[in-house]
Amino acid sequence: MVEQSDRAPLLDWEEIPNGAPAPAPPPERGYISRGANCRALGSTAPGTGWSTSPGGPGAFLSAAVSGEADSAASTETVRVGPCWDAHSPVKGESRLTGWETGGPEKEPATSVPEWEEKDQIVAVFVVTFDTRSGNIVEWCLPQDADLVGVEFKSMASGSHRISSDFIYFRKGSYFGLACFANMPVESVLERGARMKSVGILSPSYTLLYRYMHFLENQVRHQLESPGHYTQLEAFYEDKKGVLPIGNGAATSLQPVHWLPSINRCMHPEMKITHPAGCMSQFIKFFGEQMIVLWKFALLRKRILIFSPPPVGVVCYRVYGCCCLANVSLPGIGVSVPEFRPFFYINVADIEVLENEVSYVACTTEKIFEEKKGLYDVYVDNQNVRTHHENLQPLLRINGADRDKYRKLSEQRQMLLYSQEVDRDCSSNEEDLFILFFMEQNNRIFQILSEVSASQDKTLTEEHMRGMGLDPQGDRSFLIDLLEVYGIDVMLVIDNPCCP
Repeated sequence: MVEQSDRAPLLDWEEIPNGAPAPAPPPERGYISRGANCRALGSTAPGTGWSTSPGGPGAFLSAAVSGEADSAASTETVRVGPCWDAHSPVKGESRLTGWETGGPEKEPATSVPEWEEKDQIVAVFVVTFDTRSGNIVEWCLPQDADLVGVEFKSMASGSHRISSDFIYFRKGSYFGLACFANMPVESVLERGARMKSVGILSPSYTLLYRYMHFLENQVRHQLESPGHYTQLEAFYEDKKGVLPIGNGAATSLQPVHWLPSINRCMHPEMKITHPAGCMSQFIKFFGEQMIVLWKFALLRKRILIFSPPPVGVVCYRVYGCCCLANVSLPGIGVSVPEFRPFFYINVADIEVLENEVSYVACTTEKIFEEKKGLYDVYVDNQNVRTHHENLQPLLRINGADRDKYRKLSEQRQMLLYSQEVDRDCSSNEEDLFILFFMEQNNRIFQILSEVSASQDKTLTEEHMRGMGLDPQGDRSFLIDLLEVYGIDVMLVIDNPCCP
């Protein structure tokens, strides 16, 4: 039986074998094994365990490169291969670990496939707000973990005005997820409120969502019973990462977005339980402005999204922007800057951002708006703007942009209709969203590559229309695109003077 909760913002599934009673609750609030409704859009970074074996994630990439015309087949290919849960080596098989049940861990009956992405939790921590010292790391494992700055990343500025939140962030080469909660208390010393965050660090953000409920339970437990870390200690011992050894020294895994092959542009899912999904929220929130963000993402610009707390939903907008720039054609984008997701940032990240040439991030701190040297594009609510004069033309919505948005909306409506009327759940909005922009991007670079390989290298209005671009309105965008990706073609499209 599968039960779904509407309480938490991330994937929330509890799998219980048919005919088996529900497991007894642990002594302390702990983690319940959740199914991972995953697709083959994961990492192929060294050490993560993914491969191009039959039925694995590589099968999707082969289909993407081959340019299958049938969209239904493409969608089905994305979902190829079984779905493996962190605690269930066989789909549907329940496996409870020691920190879940309080007893010894039982070994699984079958072995885990070699392409399953392994758990790599490199640190677990508790952050608290101290009325005298501010945000501090109250407890962590391992005890010598470098967590400088995590106390601010895991408790966003302005969080004192909300009761709970979740935050994705980056710490050096690692990604983090923290759950925050704010509980009223009758304490003069604590000024009437107790605020804490419980979080984890991992080399990739692919699997972080699996532990959302554990972190939610633990932060509430820490608020109600401060100083009890038994469940966190057991969790770390069960999930701590064994990092690869090279030349006698431990080295961190590459984050999922630093990939040397065509997989480098593929981003893993972060699925939520909202009925419409995070991509549906992304589309509805930005509307046609999403196409403007698509152009800036393809140009590898520095995109900063501002929003007051809660910041969790804004982290999904960061992810949505990353999905706009997917390209699956071999050799495309190898020489361009990585489009790095930073998720939540604060003033402590200013020095790091000064050296970044391409990223997308979000913040709750308004002071960033004044620091124009740190970003190219500033997004405040649905307002997308840039202070660079040469990028101003990209802010204007043209006919081709509206056509793309209309086509995406029509495909979404068809999908929703098939799900409601035909009960067809073989695809979802996230698949549709990612594939829509990937096919758009592939079409652009396929035509540009063909023109670049031709004898006269002449790019015409007909070529631009074939790429889904407006010959006049997208001229500036195309010129920037050719420069960023180093594509050698000659643009012969007329550029009439404005009246």
